[in-house]
Amino acid sequence: MVDLSNKSISLTEAQVEEFQEAFGLFDKDGNGCISVDELGVVLKALGRTPTQDELKAMIGEADEDGSGQIEFPEFLKLMAAKLHDMDSVEELQEAFSVFDRDKSGQVTASELKHVMNSLGEKVTNEEVEQMIAEADIDGDGELSVDDFIQFVQMKSLNSRQ
Repeated sequence: MVDLSNKSISLTEAQVEEFQEAFGLFDKDGNGCISVDELGVVLKALGRTPTQDELKAMIGEADEDGSGQIEFPEFLKLMAAKLHDMDSVEELQEAFSVFDRDKSGQVTASELKHVMNSLGEKVTNEEVEQMIAEADIDGDGELSVDDFIQFVQMKSLNSRQ
């Protein structure tokens, strides 16, 4: 196990090797650092389209030495934190299952309204429809577990900024 600072997050040697390989793929110019531009290329390849300011903010969060780039030890901490955050995805899946009363994999307006009302939140049909529309990330008119997780994570990111 590799201890990462004073946090209780650790990685196995195999994980460190895997991340070293990934870091090498991200580090396009081979200088031992991931720049804002290299991070942008990687995220675009993953289907994300962050702005230049968002990329700089991501680098800023991980860049402990203030170099403006992410060196491998900083990258390791970032990846370890991401692995740790995966637990929260499981928690979000459990939360989704509370709303998905018929276990169909989709939350309907009536299911959402029922849960909200049972929690003491009296909502109208229009409010429920608006909630679903806002959280429907993929735009298919239904609230899936993936929509729910992405929506909660986006709201969480926005509240930190």
